[in-house]
Amino acid sequence: MEHTFINREISWLSFNERVLQEARDTRVPLMQRLQFLGIYSNNQDEFFKIRIANVMRQCRLRKSQRRKHSGGYTPEVLLSELTEKIARLQADYNDTYHKLLAEMEKEGIFVKDETALTDEQIEFCRDYFARVISPLLVPLMIRRGVSLPFLPDDSGYLAVKMSHRNGKSPTYAVVSIPVSNTCPRFVVLPSSPGRHDIIFVDDVIRLMIDHIFFMFSYDEIEAYAFKITRDAELTYDEDVSKSLFERISVGVSNRPYGLPIRLVYDREMPRDMVDILASRLGLDSDGVRAPGQRYHMTKDLMNFPRVRPDLLYTEQPPMSHPAISPFSSILDVIARKDICLNYPYHTFQHFIDFLREAAIDPRVESIYITLYRTAEHSKVINALVNAAKNGKRVVALLELKARFNEGLNIENTDILQREGVKIIHTMEDLKVHSKIVLVERRERGGLRRYAYIGTGNFNENTARIYSDYGLFTAHKAIAEEIHNVFHFLTNPHRIFEFKHLIVSPFHMRRRLEELIDAEIARARKGEKAYIHIKCNSLTDFDITQKLYEASRAGVEIRLIVRGACCLMPQVEGLSDNIRAISIVDRYLEHIRLYIFGNGGDERMYMGSADLMTRNLDRRVEVWVPLYAARVRHRARDFFDIQWNDTVKARSLVGYSQNQYVSSATESETVRSQVALHDYYSDLSHYE
Repeated sequence: MEHTFINREISWLSFNERVLQEARDTRVPLMQRLQFLGIYSNNQDEFFKIRIANVMRQCRLRKSQRRKHSGGYTPEVLLSELTEKIARLQADYNDTYHKLLAEMEKEGIFVKDETALTDEQIEFCRDYFARVISPLLVPLMIRRGVSLPFLPDDSGYLAVKMSHRNGKSPTYAVVSIPVSNTCPRFVVLPSSPGRHDIIFVDDVIRLMIDHIFFMFSYDEIEAYAFKITRDAELTYDEDVSKSLFERISVGVSNRPYGLPIRLVYDREMPRDMVDILASRLGLDSDGVRAPGQRYHMTKDLMNFPRVRPDLLYTEQPPMSHPAISPFSSILDVIARKDICLNYPYHTFQHFIDFLREAAIDPRVESIYITLYRTAEHSKVINALVNAAKNGKRVVALLELKARFNEGLNIENTDILQREGVKIIHTMEDLKVHSKIVLVERRERGGLRRYAYIGTGNFNENTARIYSDYGLFTAHKAIAEEIHNVFHFLTNPHRIFEFKHLIVSPFHMRRRLEELIDAEIARARKGEKAYIHIKCNSLTDFDITQKLYEASRAGVEIRLIVRGACCLMPQVEGLSDNIRAISIVDRYLEHIRLYIFGNGGDERMYMGSADLMTRNLDRRVEVWVPLYAARVRHRARDFFDIQWNDTVKARSLVGYSQNQYVSSATESETVRSQVALHDYYSDLSHYE
């Protein structure tokens, strides 16, 4: 059956192609399109560090140790196909970038290099270099017989060649391109009225390259950009005498030293420079040398100067939920009814205020929380510290294995422990990916629990751009079961039964299969049966086969999958009754919502888990049932609005085609993220 299952890596590249489509879509504001190029580039870099690195590791193993990848690929065949698709996407990316530059020039925005500056701009760059850039530069000389110092892959570099006409051997050097809050990647230049001239900081360095190497004698000096990609797999030793916290701390500090897997360089770079760099990096195979454009680390396009805000999306300030009034008790509101927030349409400040209220309410005794990814200088962390200082019992599970967030979680561990917060560290063989909070308050009738279950991280920054759900509830049974999840995290040898929540790794896979089987049974009886799912990824083989079985039985299945989708919809005799779309727009779709027809009395669940093997079997995840009528009604409307998107939805039929879903007439056009903003602005939907 592997021919009915799309390879996960190939499907993910199709998702990133949808991001690239946003940069090519003329309906998107011009400078917003440039930001989508940066998002695409950042995604590709992470894909190389994680997924390509994994495939390359498989290629290096003995054949007896290898495993076939999803879709039946051997590592070598998969790597070849991925490389081919990446090259095609990169060509589209380059074409898009140059077209955007041309369109920006029509709007008076010019990206200039060091050869096209006015005298005034040259003087400005000289001064800027002396004040801002020069103090940050550490040129590294490449000398025969001397190892090249370690080059991290979170920076771009200039390779420098100093040549002599008399035939004397050239001198080579490497200059790291400094990028920080104090030294941004782009410099806004003095410009004439109605015009905005901008230069890469790379080109300011090129302009001043003679001043960096003034002590050397040479007849010609050249500088070409390059970047390195390193394997980002986090490895840590298995010495059981050390805590997992200690081992991961060492692993995080060692991660930047991962093996290099790719060298991307300016295709104009002389061959001798490419050979020297590749040799010093241990990349002697041509297969890991990638000729590119003049500029690298183009993820920085996400931070291109906002010189024309009118060429970006209009800001849409998040709304307050009408049930929550300013400077009033959120806990009292939750005690009366369930509240479901949909970020970024609703403000994440409600969640912060929930924690802050719990931190100072004299009746609150305990706060429990799971932390996967937080913002730097996090308001959530501050609220927990405040609660501990106010004498509350605060228990926080910090997931130390949250990829690329391990370092910040280690820092947060130190901060919280110093303030008296009880820290639960991640388990050796399970990631805790659930987004849950429990507040215990002593009330007149005894101890009452208030729970929060979300689909997204407790991060006030990403909550402005990620579309997520967050449910506040004081439902006694649900809150008690959330308490049991925390009891399991503190006592992992205990096994708990859950009647309301669906929790992995206990029974999420089994319960999901039972819910699908129930729809299959209804369809076989000739009853109406349907399954509507919105998630980020659908890559589990067994669940895919179960959905195929449901389709063949006559169950109507609608899928909204943002990222990788290994299922093949609308294949005759296999998935005729499955339709699948993906939505990519200004906000990152991050909600997981699962709806089952259940004979007309819909069962709805939302939570942290996607339909991936790791989520179902190797992580602690929580889905919560939606019981409150108003919450269910809005969740149903939410799914229907998204399903009817005819502007930013792409059909996943022919997974590599990414064809936009279109409406029959202009008047029927629906852009779901705009429609949802209007929906939540209408107070009648809350009644």
